[in-house]
Amino acid sequence: MAVDGLTKTFRNVTAVSNLSFTVPRGSITGFLGPNGSGKTTTLSMLTGLVRPTAGAAYIDGVPFTRLEQPAQVVGAVLDAHGAHPKHTAATHLKAYCAAMGVPDDRATRMLDLVGLTSVARRRVGEFSLGMRQRLALATALLGQPRYLVLDEPANGLDPEGMAWLRDFLVTFARNGGTVLISSHILREVEQMADHLVIISRGALVMQTSMADLRNAYRSRVLVAVSDPVKLATALAASGFTDAQIQPDGRLAVVGVEPDRIAALAGEHGITLFGTSIEHVDLEQVFLAMTAGQYTAAPQSFGAPQNAQSFQGQPNYPAQPNYPAQPNFQQPPTGSGGHS
Repeated sequence: MAVDGLTKTFRNVTAVSNLSFTVPRGSITGFLGPNGSGKTTTLSMLTGLVRPTAGAAYIDGVPFTRLEQPAQVVGAVLDAHGAHPKHTAATHLKAYCAAMGVPDDRATRMLDLVGLTSVARRRVGEFSLGMRQRLALATALLGQPRYLVLDEPANGLDPEGMAWLRDFLVTFARNGGTVLISSHILREVEQMADHLVIISRGALVMQTSMADLRNAYRSRVLVAVSDPVKLATALAASGFTDAQIQPDGRLAVVGVEPDRIAALAGEHGITLFGTSIEHVDLEQVFLAMTAGQYTAAPQSFGAPQNAQSFQGQPNYPAQPNYPAQPNFQQPPTGSGGHS
């Protein structure tokens, strides 16, 4: 998947501005940006729902509207509220099976895959947001696509559901699928994404891999010692050159474990008062980028070569079913304890 110079203007408002990026095949690419940064508009242009003012988007080397069987190439979850509230989950999926030209039994398989088998005959209007998200994902998977385009799919999911979604998408990618997943929270995707596209105000801020981002913002060890200059010299002599004296007198060291630093200090007669590890919060890095403190000029990409077909049936992680009816328990009464 790729977008090339995408621009979308609604009257006098430019929602997306000359945006270009690629989604590597077989990857999970996190599409990040604050609310209102143009993520949903971009995904809507990629999937043919919105016509761009300028530029183009490609899936398998062609625009979405030129795919012969789009539902069997790309599955999209852009709105969890797309199902008719009076339809049951099973009825909803079977209607889509008919529209896609796939067997009805695939509806049953997808309900089982996303953990909604026990509520297949319940009306969608009775579903929680998390259950609607699962149903939307089941709909996207009916055509057994090799690409998934997901807009905030974790909204409404409980912690167990979020963990299952991560495992599911990782399995999908490992079996040859490609995922583009949007979010405004880096922590939500950093556990599963291997590539990132970060936008702000409709423009590209950064396109990178998670590995490169972590390497660029590595954790460091802050060392309080009797002679920081002498310790820095000893570290450099041992091949560790990334050490800087901080305004408070501590030595900030990157790429060395605290035990190794302590050993070197002892070998050179340097008194060590204490060490602490300062971890970089990648979410804060993301917030700094999208606040406009970091900018990167968008680069132009041409249409990719035709992607190879995604074959086979992956062994996705099992998902516990919901109960047919909610089972609420009354909290204990009395003066003791806190909730």
